[in-house]
Amino acid sequence: MSYYDDQKNLCIVMRVPFNCAAPHIPFTPALRSNMPTPNAVTAVPAADSAAALAHFQASLQFETDCADVSAALASGTPGFVLLDVRSPALFAQGHVPGALNLPHGKIVASKLADYPPDTLFVTYCAGPHCNGAARGALRLAQLGRPVKLMAGGVTGWLDEGFALTPPAAVQETLRSAD
Repeated sequence: MSYYDDQKNLCIVMRVPFNCAAPHIPFTPALRSNMPTPNAVTAVPAADSAAALAHFQASLQFETDCADVSAALASGTPGFVLLDVRSPALFAQGHVPGALNLPHGKIVASKLADYPPDTLFVTYCAGPHCNGAARGALRLAQLGRPVKLMAGGVTGWLDEGFALTPPAAVQETLRSAD
């Protein structure tokens, strides 16, 4: 940037460094020592507060967490049907207590006929590495059903310190011991 005033014979030249990684942050000598090194987190600026508010409020319409599901199930009147959308074999190895097994590929209108149309379904699968819960939620939404996804799935459930039902073989052993 330069400025020239020919009435006073004055010329001002100023060099202003530009922060390419975050152009919204002024780059001044005072900030130079505190400037973060650009990385994958800071390379894209965070959304403004209004956009973040809208996004995170909306996200809660689509998902819930394991602690909230556990508390609702413990109340005895959860207000939703919990669907484990993994295979029957994985379900038999242990699942969230109170969950029904309906693999995401088997979610069809006839399987939901016993539930009123406004029944909320909450889907879960193995964990964050699995998209089965999202596939199940998508299928339920395609069928016009209210749905949320339980974030974390079985992995999240266990990480929160909640227990799964014992595997089917252990359940049989426990029954025969009575």
